[in-house]
Amino acid sequence: MILPNQLTILRIILTPVFLFFFLSEDPLLKQISLAIFIIAAFTDWYDGWLARKFNYITSWGKFWDPLADKILTSSAFIGFVILKIIPLWMVVIVLARDFIVTGLRAYADYKGQSFPTSYYAKWKTLLQMVFLYYLLLIYVGQNTPQIYSGHEQLFLILMNHTIIYSCMLAITIVTFHSGVTYLYDNRRLINNLFKNEN
Repeated sequence: MILPNQLTILRIILTPVFLFFFLSEDPLLKQISLAIFIIAAFTDWYDGWLARKFNYITSWGKFWDPLADKILTSSAFIGFVILKIIPLWMVVIVLARDFIVTGLRAYADYKGQSFPTSYYAKWKTLLQMVFLYYLLLIYVGQNTPQIYSGHEQLFLILMNHTIIYSCMLAITIVTFHSGVTYLYDNRRLINNLFKNEN
């Protein structure tokens, strides 16, 4: 079990811990959840860097690393649904798209085939992560008395329902469209992947 794969396992283990702390009523635990999320996200970058630099690339890692990343981001989306900050139907679309495409890419890598990641998909991921970090920082700040006190109006603006809903709607549309585009552009690769399986 090489280090990049150990970091992938760590990221998966940290995900439920993050969600448990994030949904806690204790402000301190909410702050810790933010730190956990940042650490877990950092392991995603670091294990990828290690794998490329030292050629620590395994079939196991190709399959589980992208899934571990999606599991982490999905937990944050689900947490905000539970808190009724973002709508469930949007998150269902986002998660369905991401897990279908990530699953296909991971399976293709496992079978020795390469599914390229488009710049469109990379921008989609960047938008998702920026939005999640924004919500995490603002939500945790809002639930930290030392930060929230005296800045109530600012947080009221930053957590405005219409703004958050509009941003999440835009991300949902971009995510769904990027998924459809990805499947269409790679339809021959996908057909060949499952033909080979048969």
